[in-house]
Amino acid sequence: MRQFLTEDVVRDNAGKILGFENEKGIQSGVGQLTTFNQLGFRGVNDKPDGWYLPDNFEDTAIILETKNSDQILQNYLYELEKNCNIVLTKYKKVVGILYNGYEVIVTKNNEMIDSSEKLESKQYYLSLFIVNKIDKQKIYNLSKKINDCLHVEFGIKNLYHRMIFTACALVAKRYGASLIKGMNYQTFHTSIHSTLAKSLEDSRRQNQKLDILLDVYSEIKMNSSDNQEAIDNFIEWVTEISECLNSDYWNGEDVMGIFFNEFNRYKKKSESGQVFTPEHITSFMYRIIDVHQDDKVLDAACGSGGFLVKSMSKMIKEAGGVQTQKAKKIKMSQLFGIEFDREIYALACANMLIHKDGKTNLEQLDSRTLKAAEWIRSKGITKVLMNPPFERKYGCLKIVENVLDSVPAHTMCAFILPDKKLEKDKSDSILKHHQLQKIIKLPEKVFSEGVTASVFVFESGIPQNEKEIFACYIEDDGLETVKNQGRHDIKDRWQEIEDRFVDVVHKQSGDKSIQWIKPSEHLSYQMPEKEFEIFEQDFTKTMMDYMMYEDGIDAKDFYDNLIEKVMYSSVVTEDGEDYIITLKGDNDDK
Repeated sequence: MRQFLTEDVVRDNAGKILGFENEKGIQSGVGQLTTFNQLGFRGVNDKPDGWYLPDNFEDTAIILETKNSDQILQNYLYELEKNCNIVLTKYKKVVGILYNGYEVIVTKNNEMIDSSEKLESKQYYLSLFIVNKIDKQKIYNLSKKINDCLHVEFGIKNLYHRMIFTACALVAKRYGASLIKGMNYQTFHTSIHSTLAKSLEDSRRQNQKLDILLDVYSEIKMNSSDNQEAIDNFIEWVTEISECLNSDYWNGEDVMGIFFNEFNRYKKKSESGQVFTPEHITSFMYRIIDVHQDDKVLDAACGSGGFLVKSMSKMIKEAGGVQTQKAKKIKMSQLFGIEFDREIYALACANMLIHKDGKTNLEQLDSRTLKAAEWIRSKGITKVLMNPPFERKYGCLKIVENVLDSVPAHTMCAFILPDKKLEKDKSDSILKHHQLQKIIKLPEKVFSEGVTASVFVFESGIPQNEKEIFACYIEDDGLETVKNQGRHDIKDRWQEIEDRFVDVVHKQSGDKSIQWIKPSEHLSYQMPEKEFEIFEQDFTKTMMDYMMYEDGIDAKDFYDNLIEKVMYSSVVTEDGEDYIITLKGDNDDK
């Protein structure tokens, strides 16, 4: 039973949580006696319980209305609306807060909105009016420029070294590094290194991550470092990307995922060990296994951290935004990643650091090992999102099995695997202990490497037995290939497609592609065989071939001779929409 709180106690506590204290250029405080007239609203003697009123009327104002803890807040919305209307006579943006010590109702210009269930600091409520859409196309364009610059002007031949060098610059910029046009290479390089070294020194775990970044960063070799124009361009482009990465106003886009995937387009086949998951697929997988703000999410083959960043963004959005206390908890203790490759691990660390997440549990481990299993078991994982390496040499199914064996029973796990992976490789041991519930075949062009893949959804700790598997096929994701830029949702079709198939997967109905698969027969979506069709031209050709055979005419010679005549000895004329080919021959021609 919760403790009774008087209105005075509620108001004083609210003032402390919100941080309502007078500061330069702002009237701010809580109390019972201050009137709106005293706050600059001439002739208005109504009294707010709390106020945040900037001198600049274009800025956001906040009005607080408090009640004792026994009161039902909805009964007092009219009081909040009245006070907000007073403030709206001067301000264009007004946040209203109704609070009883336990529950909170929030309005924007008198419209109720979904918000954090707890009272947050004033920064959270001030950010509600901020709209900052990330220009993805700008990120793609800048990424190409940076990649070309590092490859051609600086001579960094290794793909991942180019990515890591840029990631380190972005992390350093995020944590206050001074990168200014005109500085020489040595000064520029030292500024990045020293900022990385000094950042978040109070966290031992963080320092370990930074050590990995510093080590890899220091190993990167440049063939040329005296091109001042190239240095200046790099600084300018990194600064522009950094501005897009302001996670205080992050709307859920995995900007670093965009960035890394753009770099990854330039890899050679020899560098193809890693396949990064397209951003729209990470969002879809998050939704089909119902990840929510209280989950503990694992990616045991995390690559650059795309699944973790996507999960972080969506969980924080559900919690009410980056300014909430819950957001800090999500970052600190609800996201877990494993990556074996040292350089890719450095990228994952950089990705999380750029989003001001220094506490995510990332480990450099082999996900096939007992050590990894023990680490996973200690975390209380509730959801798994993964795209393990497809090649057999990387132990794809060993990773899947080790993860399923190590998470608690009844954990929902979504893996991207090649369509036929479970059928071709031994998977009996997996199905003896874990249940494959759903297969969602992805569009053919999702992965540029030409691999056709599906999402396989398991529930851990339950044997398959003979339980049938739900399957469906997303034939088209709406993305189109843009020259030299890869596949993009240029017509904004994916969101509608995603919404529909999330509904299909949850309801297990509603699409003609749906199949129910017996595990004893198949472990993949079965593409329907095309119906046999015969066309008139096929029939005609067959009859002509037979007649020439009867007359002793060599069909190949006849066709070759005909083509030669059409190409070189004919007259082509146009008659409306038709073209007429006239052949000229002598009387001996057949």
